[in-house]
Amino acid sequence: MCGVIGIIGQERAIDRIYPGLLALQHRGQDAAGAVTFERGFHLKKGNGLVLNVFNPKNIERLDGYMGIGHVRYPTVGAGSAEDAQPFIITAPYGISLAHNGNLVNFFDLKKNLIENSLRYLNSNCDAEVILNLLSVELDKMNLKRFTSDTLFAALNKVYRRLIGSYAVVSVIANKGLLAFRDKNGIKPLMMGHDGSSYCFASESVALDLLGYKKMRDVLPGEAIFIDTEKKLYKKKIQRGRKATCIFEYVYFARPDSIIDGIGVYEARLRLGEELGKECSRHGLTPDVVMPIPDTARGAAQMVAEVLGVKHREGLIKNRYIYRTFIMPTQAERIEAVRLKLNPIKTEIQGKDVLLIDDSIVRGNTSREIIALIRSVGARKVYYALYSPPLRFPCVYGIDMQTRGEFIARDKSIDQICESIDADALVYQTADGLVKGVGEGAEGFCTACFTGSYPTQIPGPLLQRIEADRMMAKQ
Repeated sequence: MCGVIGIIGQERAIDRIYPGLLALQHRGQDAAGAVTFERGFHLKKGNGLVLNVFNPKNIERLDGYMGIGHVRYPTVGAGSAEDAQPFIITAPYGISLAHNGNLVNFFDLKKNLIENSLRYLNSNCDAEVILNLLSVELDKMNLKRFTSDTLFAALNKVYRRLIGSYAVVSVIANKGLLAFRDKNGIKPLMMGHDGSSYCFASESVALDLLGYKKMRDVLPGEAIFIDTEKKLYKKKIQRGRKATCIFEYVYFARPDSIIDGIGVYEARLRLGEELGKECSRHGLTPDVVMPIPDTARGAAQMVAEVLGVKHREGLIKNRYIYRTFIMPTQAERIEAVRLKLNPIKTEIQGKDVLLIDDSIVRGNTSREIIALIRSVGARKVYYALYSPPLRFPCVYGIDMQTRGEFIARDKSIDQICESIDADALVYQTADGLVKGVGEGAEGFCTACFTGSYPTQIPGPLLQRIEADRMMAKQ
């Protein structure tokens, strides 16, 4: 899961790309980068947070009225400096590209490009594969007469070769800004317009921050091209079954975002309402309901309302610590729990506490949090999740790509409860998840919970993804 932004307007694009990346920082902490265009590409990227990668000096040299930016959360590959986005290729025209997502057939595509197209790829990032595939197809077109039709025709051939998720922003030198989304719309991508410029971003919060009022989602399978005269061209490149990643609403997206017309905060309130009903069916009678900050706040509020008990903050978060879920090693995650969270003892001592969290992946972080609550005098500690058990690898860009990472893969709920040392454990139901997020609407990818993947996933490819990810984590 990464964050992308693309701008074309009349002023320096980087002056909006940089704050836009800050708004999207929660989507990736591993690397950041931006490229702008004015009589040539100007690139700055590197490992680390946006604030670490950029400074006034390198921002000053990123001239141009159009550009793209990226924050990285590693999926394919080990996440080396060479994998940082955006990427640039010099022909045809000159193209820069960044993307959010994960190509299931990345390895085969890379091998084919090297062997059949005589391309040298310098990274293990699938964005570089998409960029080279687009370059190959554009090379086959009439290069002397670039039009939106030739661009969309080339994209149609690219789409046919890609399996997986992708939300892409791209600058084509002296031509314009391109954005496109996979046919299932697994990864989010929005467009904003303020009268003089256009912006594409992974979440609406970036568009809000930058003052864009007119917004809409890039549709699944849709490509949008804005030329240098600010004329807009759009085309449905490929049709598929809409399957927005439901984990965006559970965990990844900021609560003040709107994705595919659904407010993330409102979705989490509804998820809390559904979870509250489930806690009631399990006969939980806590003295107080507390969220694991920050994602669970809305859900915890609704659980407390449904149960008719107090809702309190019991854990205070140090906001200068990275998100523990996307830290690369388990040792770092466990250490970060104590650094990140500190209990309010007076709200916990002598009480039966119901903790609300978004999900359990490995279980180690949950165990540490429960131990922390017990250490300050809680009488009982219940744990409830507003998502179902995670059991299946995500192949679309969330760092859950091996079966061994899921505590629920080979343990019952009672066994998980014992493993994390909770007095009771309650999960959201699969029906409650979809009902809570979409108010009964369909069109979500729930593969990590249900094992039902919206795209073709050949068995050998899934095994290869798992093996690669395990090697990268060693």
